[in-house]
Amino acid sequence: MEQLHFDSFTKKIYIKAPLEKLYWCWATKTGIESWFLRKARYSGAKGHPRKDDDFIKAGDSYIWEWYNWNGRETGTVLGTNDKDFLEFSFAKVSRVSVNLEEKGDAVLVSLKQFEIPTDEKSKMEIYNGCSNGWTFWLANLKAYLEHGILLNEKEFDLTEIPEAGHVFVNM
Repeated sequence: MEQLHFDSFTKKIYIKAPLEKLYWCWATKTGIESWFLRKARYSGAKGHPRKDDDFIKAGDSYIWEWYNWNGRETGTVLGTNDKDFLEFSFAKVSRVSVNLEEKGDAVLVSLKQFEIPTDEKSKMEIYNGCSNGWTFWLANLKAYLEHGILLNEKEFDLTEIPEAGHVFVNM
């Protein structure tokens, strides 16, 4: 078995949906808000907002807001190919790549978060926190595309519960 390291992790899931639909779910404002975010804003390299169904491009900046969390994630789109790959900065200090690969009647979604610092705080908050988070959100994407349901909590406001992110599995 490979030795455990804390500078990257990979999460994979098979999803029975068209490749084009999966890419749209990741690479457009409307798509990413359908299963992942309460609100997303993308701006092109010159600061002009992207339209809701335009594919993001390398050099775009983003602002993401989730349900049940008052914070914001900001970052930069680092690469895209308008088909089956995208990469973005995440958690201020790391990167995330998403690869989509057709496998029969499904698509293998491979998400890798890397360049994670290995200090104790980053191990807990980024490696552990993001690894758990992406596991849930990839399962949410599968539930959404295969069954038309969302698993994330929208009915109950968890923002006033300090430990919510550590105890609720569907944030």
